[in-house]
Amino acid sequence: MTDETCLQPGADPFRGGRSFRQSLAEGTFSIAWELVPGRGAREPEQEEVLNHAGLAAQGGKVHAVTITDNAGGNPAFLADLLGAEILRLGIEPLVHLTCKDRNRNQLESSLYALDRAGVRNILVLSGDYPVTGFQGRAKPVFDLDPVQLLELIGAMNRGLETPGLKGPIRHQPSRFFAGVAVSPFKATEAEVLAQYFKLKKKLAAGAGFAVTQLGYDARKFHEVLQWMQQAEPPVPLVGNLYVLAFGAAKVMHGNRIPGCIVSDRLLAELDREKGAPDKGVGARLLRAARMYAIMKGMGFAGVHIGGHRIPYSQVEEIIEQGEALSPNWRDLVHHFDDPQPGGFYYYERDSESGLNAKAPTTRAGRPLDAPVTPVYRLSRFVHRLIFEPGKNLYGAMAALSKRLAGTPWEGPFHKLEHLSKVLLYDCQDCGDCALTDVAYSCPMSQCPKNQRNGACGGSLNGFCEVYPNERHCIYVKAYARLKHYGEEGSLADRQVPPCNWDFYQSSSWINYYLGRDHTSRRLGIPKIAKK
Repeated sequence: MTDETCLQPGADPFRGGRSFRQSLAEGTFSIAWELVPGRGAREPEQEEVLNHAGLAAQGGKVHAVTITDNAGGNPAFLADLLGAEILRLGIEPLVHLTCKDRNRNQLESSLYALDRAGVRNILVLSGDYPVTGFQGRAKPVFDLDPVQLLELIGAMNRGLETPGLKGPIRHQPSRFFAGVAVSPFKATEAEVLAQYFKLKKKLAAGAGFAVTQLGYDARKFHEVLQWMQQAEPPVPLVGNLYVLAFGAAKVMHGNRIPGCIVSDRLLAELDREKGAPDKGVGARLLRAARMYAIMKGMGFAGVHIGGHRIPYSQVEEIIEQGEALSPNWRDLVHHFDDPQPGGFYYYERDSESGLNAKAPTTRAGRPLDAPVTPVYRLSRFVHRLIFEPGKNLYGAMAALSKRLAGTPWEGPFHKLEHLSKVLLYDCQDCGDCALTDVAYSCPMSQCPKNQRNGACGGSLNGFCEVYPNERHCIYVKAYARLKHYGEEGSLADRQVPPCNWDFYQSSSWINYYLGRDHTSRRLGIPKIAKK
């Protein structure tokens, strides 16, 4: 296959050997290597990424080169275009596609470009909250969340149908292989369950594989693997293997890269290692090789190798050492016995292996990770009173909404609704309300990433990554509120569509009672046309 063939629509993107997707499907231990493009079009960082990708293609031990998308919330060279360049080198790219900088239209456009270039492997992520940008911090977008983006990719793979002047238009099907991230490295019960509830939604939305977040606790790696093996449908799980140097560890330990967990013990260990003649290189490569062996022995489908500017020669060294160590992987588990203080595990501990037993931890009676406020109790009461179809005052409110819609009285009614919701929920008046989906914690005003389907991976000890030690993650609050009533499992029950901005600054109550918004569609409330 020639380089030109790679650019033809519908062409097979891989020029030799097993593709990344095939390697996962066939049970080959798949290896992906993460490369991070920097800022600029012709800077040394971009050439370094391409040179590394070329070496990986020649070496033949790496199945895919993963390309980050504005990592750390900073601008960088476009991963989409770099992925197309890497494909020409004879190795598959795994392009990160994040929701932080592009609205749904731009994400769709990016997917068309990737499809045309023959780039099929996508890692769908919320993305790091923007921290820099031209003349100040960039405005975050988060128009879609990962579950919603997966639904778009699934629709494109089936042949996206869009309205046209002469009827529906069906587009040529794409062939994307989309994966997602999951973070088991959470300290609180609410955070852990929120991650698995969202992963369940991602699998239902069509995720083909999952990659773990960064951590060094073997029991947590085992936990997410056990959970995935029991999931419906189960998909291949790839373990995140980060070659950790002291500088990066210090940044992660200070929570300056949200979601990456480095303990006090591990940081001290790295501090000692950097005093060695090789500045700790041998020790951290051995640590990575041990992680490789443990993940392969446990039953992971592969590893995702990352690390700040590690050369390809070190990637090969990790693979070779890891393969040699893997037959005795159980003997290595104690090196990664590194729990967070008071940390919650989904399964009971197995004292013999140091990993997990098959029995889930009993969650009943455990203290809640956030308070159940009077506002939530009031919200539940009002919801049952006026928003549940066929009960109490629902009929009266529906009749009132129908009478007010399209009249001069709709404006004052909307203002009264908005004022009450600002006071109670900091409402931003989106008009397509998701309060009932997140236990009356508004994802549009109280979550900086506007996550309507579950928690991102950036929280720490129950707190939002953007407001550490200041604001609880809304899904920690929602979990606690629902658990108080024995309803926490409802957070995994339904996929919430993106906000319909047609309804911005309109009455969400009227939209609900007249069958216009996503909640009324889910409940089967008949749609009533505007007057």
